[in-house]
Amino acid sequence: MRWCSAALVVSMAVAIAVVPASASAPPVGPLPTPKVTTVKTRKGSLIAIAAPKRAGYDWRIARNVKASVVRQSTEGDVGKTVVLVFEAVGKGDAAIILAETKGETAKAYRAIKYVVHVT
Repeated sequence: MRWCSAALVVSMAVAIAVVPASASAPPVGPLPTPKVTTVKTRKGSLIAIAAPKRAGYDWRIARNVKASVVRQSTEGDVGKTVVLVFEAVGKGDAAIILAETKGETAKAYRAIKYVVHVT
């Protein structure tokens, strides 16, 4: 279990460039067992999720995210890492699940899950 510090999240958010997402990709299918990270934070904080890039693969949000708790702010590439930044917009719990797919296909090769608790 890892804890996210606000200073790290803010510094990572400032360092990334915006990359537009494609709305035409098929939904992500069954997921492999994800690595799970738990984050406890306060409303108004930013949560940055960093995932390693591999040639020919894309990290995608695999499941719906509880928008009353967290909303994606931006995403971008930082060196050999893809960083997605979310804002904690309301109190409660939300799961952010990312899947690595080959291009924009449905098959997931790796998964990451962040369980976010906002107070």
